[in-house]
Amino acid sequence: MAKSPPTRRIPPTRKSGAGKSSRPKSSLPATPAASPNKLDRIAAALRAPKGATLADLMKLTGWQRHSVRGALAGALKKRGHAVTSSKTGDERVYRIGGGA
Repeated sequence: MAKSPPTRRIPPTRKSGAGKSSRPKSSLPATPAASPNKLDRIAAALRAPKGATLADLMKLTGWQRHSVRGALAGALKKRGHAVTSSKTGDERVYRIGGGA
């Protein structure tokens, strides 16, 4: 007599809703309002009437000097801001828009 092939056990199917969270999706915690990122903070500082120095922006963001300069020259320009600078004494002051 030949052996019959082994039978394959099929796991029982889930009943609808089994294993799912009983919490409705609407009760998930709401995401907080988007906080300003570092580029937004730089732009706000540059909009101030006195503008901002490189040291101010480094302190504001925690970035190194070359990273702040890169943000001024690249990312803010891509966002459509016209960054200007003027040198008063020993410090260069950066602004958005045409202030000199």
